[in-house]
Amino acid sequence: MSTQDKMAQLHKIRERAVAGGGAQRLAQQHTKKKLSARERLDLLLDPGTFEEFDAFVPLDGISGAELEKFQAEAVVTGSGLIDGRTVFVFAQDFTVMGGSLSEAVAQKVCKIMDMALKSGVPLIGMEDSGGARIQEGVFSLGGYGDIFLRNTLCSGVIPQISVVMGPCAGGAVYSPAITDFIFMVKGSGQMYITGPDVIKTVTSEEVTHEQLGGAMTHATKSGPGVRRLLSFLPQNNMEDPPFVETDDRPDRAEEALLHIVPGEPDKAYDMHEIIRLVVDKGDFLEVHQHFARNLLVGFARLGGRAVGIVAQQPNYYAGVIDIDASVKGARFVRFCDAFNIPLVTLVDTPGFMPGTDQEHKGIIRHGAKFLFAYAEATVPKVAVITRKAYGGAYIVMSSKHLRGDINYAWPTAEIAVMGAEGAVNIIHKDQIAAAQQPAEVRRKLTEEYEARFANPYVAASRGYIDDVIDPRSTRPRLIRALERLQNKADTIPPKKHGNIPL
Repeated sequence: MSTQDKMAQLHKIRERAVAGGGAQRLAQQHTKKKLSARERLDLLLDPGTFEEFDAFVPLDGISGAELEKFQAEAVVTGSGLIDGRTVFVFAQDFTVMGGSLSEAVAQKVCKIMDMALKSGVPLIGMEDSGGARIQEGVFSLGGYGDIFLRNTLCSGVIPQISVVMGPCAGGAVYSPAITDFIFMVKGSGQMYITGPDVIKTVTSEEVTHEQLGGAMTHATKSGPGVRRLLSFLPQNNMEDPPFVETDDRPDRAEEALLHIVPGEPDKAYDMHEIIRLVVDKGDFLEVHQHFARNLLVGFARLGGRAVGIVAQQPNYYAGVIDIDASVKGARFVRFCDAFNIPLVTLVDTPGFMPGTDQEHKGIIRHGAKFLFAYAEATVPKVAVITRKAYGGAYIVMSSKHLRGDINYAWPTAEIAVMGAEGAVNIIHKDQIAAAQQPAEVRRKLTEEYEARFANPYVAASRGYIDDVIDPRSTRPRLIRALERLQNKADTIPPKKHGNIPL
């Protein structure tokens, strides 16, 4: 065969590889308002940067003399650029055997995961599969095990992002569950173990972004969402997050910050307003926003530096810390610590959620996860108490006692074991009961307690608060604090790993 003939053969085989399951199956995918694996990759990556690997791994072992019958396996793998930075990617191809995982598919995926880990760059997986290929039995199951192992080894070393574009069935769900962030397409993305008719589980703690359905979903929502997330993240755990020059003045003071926190202690406000007024250009990428809405977590920049924001949301359950908020906060804090992202904590919480339901479900154990995460974290930790910081919740939220580096408080801050009225009812129970006018006595005692304890100055007098600041100066103070801490070096005792209370 001449060189020209061999080139022609190459083009034919490549055309068959690119065709996936063929024109008819691609049309079916489009009918379902879903894009193909290659269309998704083209929209995710910088134009013209995708380089495919293992395009010639065949379905059903066809090779050699049977090349004329060549059909590619059910996953597309390779590397490309996002905003000029390298990523490794795989996208399951639902047009080939329903995207099912075979031994060969697993080998392709594992190869790309190994390359990402060795190269120290993020890994992005696009899930659209009916699960293990039943015809292969234990071989496909073994493939999942190989993938899960690599997800675990990559954890904390390189960012791992999953995009669930279609079904993610059976054992396959555990691979995205190990990754750092999951984007899901509303309307077509599914995660379930036993089958969609039996149980449909996309618990909201696993969802980073809810997307709108439709064939252009990936172009308009998922793709830019992944790209935006990566803009805050380093390539691996040995690098710092990317610094982005900003024309937002570091000394910008915001008069509006004086008027957000209400004078009444039981009145709600939206913590989003404070975050947007403080961070660079008001840009806050909130994650897990539909889960445990009493706690806000997400990424922003201060003076060009990427930071992880952890903040109570007073207008949802008064910002109380419950089980879900504890798990959400702990996971986010540990992610930021793993990837050298400084933590900025905004505190306004009346404490941990009381009640027998929370007690029976393990609020102590789950709350301890949040505490463990903050105590273990060695990245720069800066906190601002805007209003309430009561009881154990004060300790948990990046306090000095858990190695918080710089802790500020607004003049509106209240740092105490509990709210004034509850404390008075306990401390002065007998005095109130014996009074001729118990309501009046309770009021006076509450005012005295508030004057003595419901302020930041007692904590500041002991060094637990570094400074009580003008709310308008919050942005410049945070930026200066992060500048002072940029070369921070902190350690934990030598150990294989801690035993977080799972």
